[in-house]
Amino acid sequence: QVQLVEAGGGLVQAGGSLRLSCAASGDTNCISAMGWHRQAPGKERELVAVIRSSGSTYYADSVSGRFTISRDNAKNTVYLQMNSLKPEDTAVYYCNTDPPGVAECYGLDAWGQGTLVTVSS
Repeated sequence: QVQLVEAGGGLVQAGGSLRLSCAASGDTNCISAMGWHRQAPGKERELVAVIRSSGSTYYADSVSGRFTISRDNAKNTVYLQMNSLKPEDTAVYYCNTDPPGVAECYGLDAWGQGTLVTVSS
């Protein structure tokens, strides 16, 4: 079992910055990729950013150039630095992890409970 705890959400003015963190515990050997999704009111949940075990990253076009994902493997923590925030970034942000392709980690993908980011105009 992998448990995820997010932190760092809150209210920020447009143009401001926030840094989200997500700390993993439990079967941390069953973590490969780590990432962030978000869900705005009335919208589908969308992928925001992913960082793989290799360190390679992916960003949604809507956040590319403004957000940066990073991870500290020693702390089993993933971060999302959000700069130049826009009102349309308002959403609940969810941390998630994907397991490696080994039998003992099968089915151990995990999701956090979410942290609310509100960007005012």
